[in-house]
Amino acid sequence: MSAVPTRALERSLPPELRGLCQRLREAGYRSWVVGGCVRDHVLEELRGASFGGVRNDWDVATNALPEAVMSLFRRVVPTGIKHGTVTVLLDGVGYEVTTLRGETSYSDGRRPDSVYFVDDIVADLARRDFTINAMAFDPLEGSLIDPFDGMGDLKTGMLRAVGNAAERFAEDGLRVLRAARFAATLEVEIEPATARAIEPSLASYAKVSPERIRDEWMKSMKAARPSRAFEVMKDHGLLAISAPELLESVDCQQNRHHHFDVWGHSMACLDACPESPVLRVAGLLHDVGKPRSRAFSDKTNDYTFYEHERIGAEIAEPLLARLRFSNDERARIVGLVRHHLICYEDSWSDAAVRRWIKRVSPDLLLELYELNRADVLGKGRDASDDLDRLSSLKARVARLMAAGAAMSPKDLAVNGHDLMNELGIRGGPELGRVLVTLLDEVIETPELNQRETLIERARELLSGGGA
Repeated sequence: MSAVPTRALERSLPPELRGLCQRLREAGYRSWVVGGCVRDHVLEELRGASFGGVRNDWDVATNALPEAVMSLFRRVVPTGIKHGTVTVLLDGVGYEVTTLRGETSYSDGRRPDSVYFVDDIVADLARRDFTINAMAFDPLEGSLIDPFDGMGDLKTGMLRAVGNAAERFAEDGLRVLRAARFAATLEVEIEPATARAIEPSLASYAKVSPERIRDEWMKSMKAARPSRAFEVMKDHGLLAISAPELLESVDCQQNRHHHFDVWGHSMACLDACPESPVLRVAGLLHDVGKPRSRAFSDKTNDYTFYEHERIGAEIAEPLLARLRFSNDERARIVGLVRHHLICYEDSWSDAAVRRWIKRVSPDLLLELYELNRADVLGKGRDASDDLDRLSSLKARVARLMAAGAAMSPKDLAVNGHDLMNELGIRGGPELGRVLVTLLDEVIETPELNQRETLIERARELLSGGGA
């Protein structure tokens, strides 16, 4: 135990959590707060300000067996009792309470084959991944248990494995990806011996489920500079296993309008995106189609990337599906990749702007603006002209949307039921085609969006009268 900065930690402890630990003590047991909350609050105090992302999901370690914990509290859920974990519910908040434990071998590179309970907090901390996660705070005594000098590593900004790094990584393959994530979110450097152990541990990483990889990616996106995580993944072989498509962009030369190669630009764009995990994944992938579309033009004496946005969307879809992104996340990210290239000019007619809105989807507009801005800033050159064009487009779109421009069939003055009732037809593909045609014509000429006008035009289309 040492006199260390714990004021932020003590101030943040919920009174219910102190009461939980007090109840355990009254019954003759010890308890400590452990895990990411301890690390984050101590780091916040060391740096004098929040670094963004301080955790408040408090975990407790105790020498009381699960059955004893369950007998001491009125509302307890046996969430992981096989591994010694129960959740104590106090005032509607759940606190995970886990019995001090050791672990046997990890045959699947993911979870221990079995656990056994111990009575020593140091033995429990020894099984954790990194020294900065292997600290425990006693909220009743106000003391920090730090057997592996996690505090020293926090002070020097170092991420170091507990004990033998290769052994820790072999136990759970996800730990090498957590190292990449912590490098970004905690803004630390990976200690050299720990870094050298990553590549020899990739066989264990290859066993990690896609869902867990996706979750670490999304957590990495909350960093001030998420590119730090992906640089670690690239340099130490993780991307070669989980997303080899991204490696095609490494050293792929851009045209003269960019300061970076494709990988460097993608990292700059990623960091320039606002802190939205989905938007930042789109930033990561927005130019993934460039290596496969790259060609040299004798006419311009420069490289071209025709249709890289379409090719990129086709690459992004299976990659995201493989990593188990949700259907909604995939649709948004693929849509953003597909439409990220905005070639707006003030000479566009209002109809051209409306057609563009329909093509990209009004639901994507706000995120598309942010992605385009990040794309422009990530080129590493003067972006004022491009940003001015983006501002001009946003103003045009806002004006047209405020005027009630129809952008989808639901914006028309008639719907499918209206046409079926008025024209005596049934629903089906033909009706759908009519509605699409009506929408296209209203986008070109908004004045046509009148009920009677559209019904008459639909009658013409159904009788064979073309546009």
